Amino acid sequence: MSLVTLKINNKEVQVEEGSTILDAAKELNIKIPTLCHLKLHDRKTENKPGSCRVCVVEVEGRRNLAPACCTPVTDHMEVKTNSIKAIKARRTMVELLLSDHPQECLLCEKNTECELQTMAADLGIKSIRYDGEMSTFPKDASSYSIIRDLDKCILCRRCVTMCNEVQTVGVLSAVGRGFETVISPAFEDDMVKTNCTFCGQCVAVCPTGALTEVNNVGKVWRALNDKNKIVIVQTAPAIRAALGEEFGMNAGTVVTGKMVAALRALGFHRVFDTDFAADLTIIEEASELIHRLEHGGRLPMLTSCCPGWVTFFEHQFNDLLDIPSTCKSPQQMFGAIAKTYLAEKMGVDPKNLVVVSVMPCLAKKYEAARPEMTNNGVRDVDIVVSTRELAKMIKEAGIDFSSLEDEGFDSPLGESTGAGVIFGTTGGVMEAALRTAYEWITEEELKDVDFKAIRGMKGIKEATIKIKDMDVNVAIASGLGNARKLLEDIRAGKVNYHMIEIMACPGGCIDGGGQPYLHDHPEKLEKRMEALYKEDSNKVLRKSHENPFVKKLYEDYLGKPYGEKAHDLLHTTYVKR
Repeated sequence: MSLVTLKINNKEVQVEEGSTILDAAKELNIKIPTLCHLKLHDRKTENKPGSCRVCVVEVEGRRNLAPACCTPVTDHMEVKTNSIKAIKARRTMVELLLSDHPQECLLCEKNTECELQTMAADLGIKSIRYDGEMSTFPKDASSYSIIRDLDKCILCRRCVTMCNEVQTVGVLSAVGRGFETVISPAFEDDMVKTNCTFCGQCVAVCPTGALTEVNNVGKVWRALNDKNKIVIVQTAPAIRAALGEEFGMNAGTVVTGKMVAALRALGFHRVFDTDFAADLTIIEEASELIHRLEHGGRLPMLTSCCPGWVTFFEHQFNDLLDIPSTCKSPQQMFGAIAKTYLAEKMGVDPKNLVVVSVMPCLAKKYEAARPEMTNNGVRDVDIVVSTRELAKMIKEAGIDFSSLEDEGFDSPLGESTGAGVIFGTTGGVMEAALRTAYEWITEEELKDVDFKAIRGMKGIKEATIKIKDMDVNVAIASGLGNARKLLEDIRAGKVNYHMIEIMACPGGCIDGGGQPYLHDHPEKLEKRMEALYKEDSNKVLRKSHENPFVKKLYEDYLGKPYGEKAHDLLHTTYVKR
């Protein structure tokens, strides 16, 4: 591709033809403020409608200011990003946005993390010169996962691009015209009435408080202060690789020990690891896969750990409901075991045992409330909070997170292998399953447990693994748009796989809708991924079936893997939606 030479603020730069002024400015480390612009997590999709006009710059020979995010560069172009005219225009645009925006920053869920708030501060805006009618809309709190407050929407369309182009769910779009325009589902329906998967990727990219998660922090505090309740907590594998970012640590800093210490300091009676349930999930999933292979069962088998993806196929591919594994997710398996086996060991009535989950995913809030995720009328998991919500609780309690001494999880549901850790990243569930399936089928030791062919951030990955005399074909998809491609090929009979892993969020749980906001820094995802693989490699045991506490669970309580009791507690069904 040919190069284009231009000047920005009298500095010369060369960029590829087709680049924008914003791209060129970044090459010179010149900051041009943006609101609507965002390169989304797959890095191939860019939201650049030029709607907010905050990135306007002066281009020599052009009468009007140009939006830097969507104006292509040309040879010998001369640009000024910091002229008085450009700065005044930006201030005016932000003031106009603020004039139709609630002035309740201190009470907003995105306070201190709102990009509009930050931009107003950077531009030194202390008053608004424009008075007029303000948009008012009813708040949509219909779901267990996401809250929509359209009064705070700035029509940047980031959520529209994410929902339609990356995730291909197709729930959000612009509705209405002019001052009445809103970003909404069709017919302005509540989210719970739509095909929304509650993956939370729209929340992750929203620059203001227009899209936020359902806040369950108050429920946790009330449970912890109820003397009649025993409150235990489980933490998902992806949390440990991201929580530190909320306390100023570098992305990919593993904070497992500090996280456990913080949870104990908050008052939880027991602190457990969802990785234990991930190991348990592998025992059931690998057993199910082998059963299908040996008995001519439906293939490919699709992993079912991700509730966003489960909801996606229930809505849009419900003719394939017999393909996914019937295994519950690790979150729900943990809850089921906690409310039965653990409750018995502790001598606690399951109704008085509160199971709290710390998850990277907003769909987990919805999953925990599904009616089938109960046993004898008792929910497997009572309350789900995100990584961000846990960080807020730690800060609220005045805990100096960075200085905490490392502590270990409680036993027995806190013991795990490296295979459980890598569930937090795309390809991790598949790799964990292959480690166990290989040894069970061959009855030989797998010496090299690192299946590097299925690692990495690529949206769709394929591999053929030799197990005994069988070529096992596997595929991994992260992001629902990539999942759609795989599912359409399965439906059309174009592919021949034995097992497929799908995660709703690009990159897997490390990029879940409840994780610390990335703010257009995709390199953080790779750091989080590396952290999980590092923790896996440091584990003494790296295969789920080697977990002695999982073995004991089967010996003492569940019986045979994929047996009657395991099926009753650890498996589920899906419904056409």
